Amino acid sequence: MQVAFKKVLTTISLWVLPLTFLLAQQEQDTDFMRSMGKMYVVVAVILAIFIGIIIYLVHLDRKLTKLEDQIKNHE
Repeated sequence: MQVAFKKVLTTISLWVLPLTFLLAQQEQDTDFMRSMGKMYVVVAVILAIFIGIIIYLVHLDRKLTKLEDQIKNHE
């Protein structure tokens, strides 16, 4: 019982402590990024990565559908 409590407490502390530091620095980093004009670059890079992942998933889905049709027709 005591070991399980220590594991839960450790897990919670490992998740909560970094989040508090992140939230404390978020306001300062956001202002810095906006003042330097880098915020738009970060947003553009994240958007490009997201669009790339979506395009890859659509392409993969089409390939899998084509393979499924080939298997279905072969049987």
